[in-house]
Amino acid sequence: MLFIIGIIVVFGSVGWGFVLSHGQLAALWQPFEIMIIVGAAAGAYLISNPFHLIIDSIKLMPQVILGSRVDKAMCLDVLSLIYDILNKSRREGMMAIEADVENPHSSAIFARYPAILMNDTLARFIADYFRIISSGNLASHELEALMDQEIEARFHELEQPGSALGKVADALPGFGIVAAVLGIVITMGSIGGDPAIIGKHVAAALVGTFMGVLFAYGLVGPISNRMKHIAEEEIKLYDAAKASIIASMNGLAPQLAIEFGRKSLFTHGRPSFDEVDSKVRGR
Repeated sequence: MLFIIGIIVVFGSVGWGFVLSHGQLAALWQPFEIMIIVGAAAGAYLISNPFHLIIDSIKLMPQVILGSRVDKAMCLDVLSLIYDILNKSRREGMMAIEADVENPHSSAIFARYPAILMNDTLARFIADYFRIISSGNLASHELEALMDQEIEARFHELEQPGSALGKVADALPGFGIVAAVLGIVITMGSIGGDPAIIGKHVAAALVGTFMGVLFAYGLVGPISNRMKHIAEEEIKLYDAAKASIIASMNGLAPQLAIEFGRKSLFTHGRPSFDEVDSKVRGR
């Protein structure tokens, strides 16, 4: 919703301000200038990024438009899932969770949390470390170092779509200049002709510069920044899982272990102690 409101505010303010200054909106409609700018930017994006990153960027757009999938309910699910696994291993032994962590998508515990299963990377992250705990003799500090390494790599991976799009935003004013220069070339070919035609060509060239700057700072740049915020919000789920698992390895009871995870979440999306307690006790 904020995305739609923001787009309306940005383009509405620019367009309405132009009209109130006695400008004509039709003069800003220069489809060939837009084609040059957008096409060149899209081509540069394709040249500079691997295919998987382009797909990740496309997949991220629904979250940019509709909002991040990491909300309080998702945070509650992560903490509750870890609590369920810890509680089962505490009651029945570590071998009891082996089937759950070997294949999360066929696990009765993971099935309670479809939002986590939809995020396969997060589900595998949680399952993998419980598998390591159940099958090895790693000390908590050794496991924590391994988790930190994976979280750092995952954060870099999550940040890449936003960073790649940010570079496109940086290049858009330059592509606007390219469109403007081409417009001036056309204008030069019209010198000596009808002044009205020359004026239209000059206006079209200036619109190219205008569009490049507007797209950079009013659309692509903000989308890039939003993608980075989404990455930061998602990586907090990994931090919460890590903090809970390490706390459990250090001997804390499941209820207290997930409190360590809860405290690692951002405050704006962090469930309260009572909300977590109510959910896990209800389970």
